[in-house]
Amino acid sequence: MRYTPGMPSPNLSSLSDAGSLSTPQKLYLWLASISVTSLLVADFMGVRLFRIPLGFSFHVPWQDAPIDAIQHTCGMLTFPITFLLTDLINEYYGKKAARRVVWLGFAMGGLSFLVMNVSLWMPYWDVPFNVPNKSFEDVFANSRVMYIASLAAFLVGNLLDVRMFAWIKRLTGDRFVWLRATGSTIISQFIDSFIVTWLAFSVGRALFPTDAAAMPFDEVLKTAATGYMLKFVIAIASTPVIYLGRWFIHTKMGMKPVSIQGS
Repeated sequence: MRYTPGMPSPNLSSLSDAGSLSTPQKLYLWLASISVTSLLVADFMGVRLFRIPLGFSFHVPWQDAPIDAIQHTCGMLTFPITFLLTDLINEYYGKKAARRVVWLGFAMGGLSFLVMNVSLWMPYWDVPFNVPNKSFEDVFANSRVMYIASLAAFLVGNLLDVRMFAWIKRLTGDRFVWLRATGSTIISQFIDSFIVTWLAFSVGRALFPTDAAAMPFDEVLKTAATGYMLKFVIAIASTPVIYLGRWFIHTKMGMKPVSIQGS
C-alpha cells in the first residue's frame, strides 16, 4: 500500500500482519528501530571519555581555565541521531508518535539495563576459554551509573525536543523547517548535555563511590559545555540531513508532513 498525498494521518494501530504494512507504517518502524538502537549503543559506549584538542583556546565566563579541547563521552557519537530521527517522526507522524518512540527507547534501555545486571549476577564459569570476569565487570558493572544518567538525559532531552519542535511548528506553520528542527535540537541538547554529565560524573560517583573521584562542578560545566559545543555543531550540520530526509520521504514514498492539527 503506497501512501499518497491527501490521505489521512497514518494509522499505526494495526501492525499484526507484517505483509500488509503500509509505507508510513514501515517507515515508522524503521525510524523507531534506528532511534532505539542509537540510544542503546550510546548508553553502552557512554562510560568512555574522549578528548580532541582544538589547537586554540578560548575563555568562558563560568570558569578560569580556558577551553582548549572538545571532551565528552563516546556515547554522544550516536546519541544525536535520536534527536534527528525524533524530529523526522514529529514532522511526519506528529508529537504523539514521536513521544511514543521516546518512551519506547527509554523502556528498551531499562530492559537492557536489567538484562545487563542479571548477566553480572550469574555465576562465573572459570574456564580458559571464557571471557575474564574482571574484564566483563570493568565494562558493564562500572557503566551502571553512566547508563542510568544517559537514560535520564535521553528521556528529558527528547521529550523536550518533541515539545519544542511542535511548538515552533505551531508558530511558523509549514515554513522554516530548519528553525524547528535545529532550534528544538539545540535547546534540548543543552539540557541533555548538562544532565548526563552531572548525573554520571558528579552525583553518581558521589552516591556510588568507585576508583574514579566525583567530578568537581567546574569540570562538570566544562565537560558539558564543550560536549554541547560539539553537539551544537552536529545539530547545525545535520540540518541538510533533515531536508534530505524530507525530500526522500516526499518523493520516494509520497508522504507529506502531518498537519499541525493532526500532530
